[in-house]
Amino acid sequence: MNIEGVKAILTDIEGTTSSISFVHDILFPYAAENIPAYVQKNEDDISEILDQVREIENNQSLTAREITEIFLHWISEDKKITPLKALQGLVWQDGYESGAFKGHIYDDAAQALQSWHQRGLALYIYSSGSIAAQKLIYGYSEAGDITPLLSGYFDTTSGPKLEAESYTKIAREIGLPTAQILFLSDHAGEITAADKSGYQTILVAREEKKTNAVQSFSEINIREKAA
Repeated sequence: MNIEGVKAILTDIEGTTSSISFVHDILFPYAAENIPAYVQKNEDDISEILDQVREIENNQSLTAREITEIFLHWISEDKKITPLKALQGLVWQDGYESGAFKGHIYDDAAQALQSWHQRGLALYIYSSGSIAAQKLIYGYSEAGDITPLLSGYFDTTSGPKLEAESYTKIAREIGLPTAQILFLSDHAGEITAADKSGYQTILVAREEKKTNAVQSFSEINIREKAA
């Protein structure tokens, strides 16, 4: 798939650069298993995260144990809520640093990111996972530490991924017109939102061949804009 006039690339993680199974079969279960002990051990250090849950639940009297149950409930429902993502990132950091697992990244994605970086394209991540979690999956990836290739990270603090305004806001922070940014995602709704904001977009469908989609980053050909 040919693309012209791009100066930056914004990419999703789950299902795009990395497998959905890694997130759902390894990361989520690890967080669910280890969050109770982590909250109990680090209650004072994560007080801001706990207070965010109390605000969301509109209940300032919630105990750390009660909040832990809320976290586990959110995980079971695959909720994309900022304080949960922040806590998961902290728990996953322990897992990465202990060698319990490495971050999955498709070979074609790692190779493309390296190639695009060498060509001078700015590379950014936009995921529902926290920025801390994003840095971990790439910092401890199966391809090694690829964070030096990345210029920045965005998460749900920039806005919901299904709203066009979120992409407009990100473009302002990147400092480029939306038309000069390519967004990659496996989620059609996110692609639609980015389209509305004026981005160039490519749908990534790794598990099946779809019209107007790619299965691999190797299918993406970024060309200089014709004079």
